[in-house]
Amino acid sequence: MGVPKKRTSISKKSIRKNIWKRKGSLAYLKAFSLGKSLLTENSKSFFYRQKTSTGSSIGLKKNLKK
Repeated sequence: MGVPKKRTSISKKSIRKNIWKRKGSLAYLKAFSLGKSLLTENSKSFFYRQKTSTGSSIGLKKNLKK
């Protein structure tokens, strides 16, 4: 059974904590960017329903703006 021999230093602990925080912050940025592109209908990788002026949906369309 593996048991650590020495206590982890404060600097090593802070390095690991910063890596963990950075991963969370990158995931947040990706999710926020994707949500923003879906709301503005600029997404190039998702299908969404387009609505007519009466409110009924036409079907699935892919946005191909460049």
